Amino acid sequence: MSFELAGIGASGGIAIGTALVLEPTTLDIPEHLLAPEAVEAEVLRLRAALSSARDELFAVRDVIPADAPQDTRLFIDAHLLMLDDPALRERPLRSIREDHRNAAWAIQLERERLLEIFDRMEDAYLRAKREDIIQVTDRVLRQLVGWEPPTLQSAEGQIIIAEELSPADTVLMKKDKVLAWVTDFGAANSHAAILARSLGLPAVVGAHSASRLLRSGDMVIVDGDQGIILVAPDALVLRQYQGLQEQRQRRRRLLEEQWDLPAITADGVEIHLRANIELPDDSSLVRRMNADGVGLYRSEFLFMNRPDIPDEEEQYQAFSRVVTEMAGAPVTIRSLDIGADKGLSDDETTTHNALNPALGLRGLRLCLRRPEWFRPHLRAILRASALGPVRLMLPMLSSMSQLLQSRALVSELQAELRGEGLPCDPDMPLGIMVEVPAVAMAAHYFAGCADFFSIGTNDLIQYALAVDRGDDDVNDLFDPLHVGVLALIQHTIAAGRAKGIPVAMCGEMAANPAFTPLLLGLGLREFSMYPGAIPEVKEIIRQTSIAEAEQLAMGALAGEFSVALETGHS
Repeated sequence: MSFELAGIGASGGIAIGTALVLEPTTLDIPEHLLAPEAVEAEVLRLRAALSSARDELFAVRDVIPADAPQDTRLFIDAHLLMLDDPALRERPLRSIREDHRNAAWAIQLERERLLEIFDRMEDAYLRAKREDIIQVTDRVLRQLVGWEPPTLQSAEGQIIIAEELSPADTVLMKKDKVLAWVTDFGAANSHAAILARSLGLPAVVGAHSASRLLRSGDMVIVDGDQGIILVAPDALVLRQYQGLQEQRQRRRRLLEEQWDLPAITADGVEIHLRANIELPDDSSLVRRMNADGVGLYRSEFLFMNRPDIPDEEEQYQAFSRVVTEMAGAPVTIRSLDIGADKGLSDDETTTHNALNPALGLRGLRLCLRRPEWFRPHLRAILRASALGPVRLMLPMLSSMSQLLQSRALVSELQAELRGEGLPCDPDMPLGIMVEVPAVAMAAHYFAGCADFFSIGTNDLIQYALAVDRGDDDVNDLFDPLHVGVLALIQHTIAAGRAKGIPVAMCGEMAANPAFTPLLLGLGLREFSMYPGAIPEVKEIIRQTSIAEAEQLAMGALAGEFSVALETGHS
């Protein structure tokens, strides 16, 4: 019997093959107290489990194909770093020694503590990183309870169906020539999904009941573009998708040929395509995609998954590495975007359960109240500005007083650094993220004091529409093409242009090639996105004329159509 399942397209592409369903597994975590004489033996057992988990990841990294994208190794390295994190070593060891808990129970308790922090995060991108906590601790727990995961023997040419997958699983699937994968859970911005995009593996997440409804051997079509799974398709549907596969293969070859071409519209308007990054290692991928620099460096990743706050020198080393590796291309560093919904382990704000953390003490609001964090953070950014073009971007800004206070602090720190003989750029641009609707509406007012704008559509849309995009019950109402949202975007761009300051967009809307013509028509000339999205967006730019785009934007702003913008690349 033919049927269709819907999920979320996590990695584009079409795969046709037979299903291999991985049986769901639940680890049975024992909980008991140790006799005093058994404590040190349990400490050794935990250390051995951590070491074995590291060995497993090194083994995965060793089988990554030599021609795989550089960022493939970065995801495995991220899990290796987490295994070295004191949170997964010192706290559980202390729990064993002081509370006489067994090792598996100690790891499980630390896992629950970390997940609670991540669950409070409003930002869907960051919240998705909770999967890494689960995957890394699962790897350690498997060692402790002696559970062996199922192997993917004879998986070549098949489509994996599972509850969840880790980045390491994805790497092994590519090695074993798996065609695609589908998971019941997961997010489109998880590490496994991002890695699937880098490796060119079609993937669908959030298919809920796929692992229960499908059986190994079922004929399956996975459409990673539309986020659907077709089970037991008839001959007509099969031929249609085989034709679509051939079209995609031709288009992929065309995209590869165009990587080095400039992002210029069909009528000769130059567009800047920049990249969003989280870690210094990401800069290599930015260069490979021929991006015009970094449009968003999420600095909060330096602060997360650790029990302490990075000092000025550690932050400077991270920032300076990116600036140096970008070799003169601009780097926009977003100041620490963390708070009640993205708590730090030694921050008392994490113990405050805000009723609505998205509207609480976060981003710039928190930083201005915590100068002991903010001052060394800004000093590190300023010091890095001596090495190349750095732009500082302030998140979650909602008032002019916050902008003026930040400017005064930056000026004070520049003078302080000069007095210490430490170089910095005295004219480093200071801009703001436009993600609060009131700021977008008053963009002409803020444009008089900010050096640039960057529209953060992820938050701007959910605030404007009163929709939590991470809530399954209402995320169908999260509409980037709502006339009100488009009006806020156009108003922001027009205000920046009137004041002569650059306006970029760094939210997910900028990475969707289906929206590219519309954004061009609204006046956007600077896009920032995850590096892998750049080739497709560039292709659309080169095929679009500004005149055509402006006509499209006029229709959208007039509410003449419910814009689906079917370009074949959505």
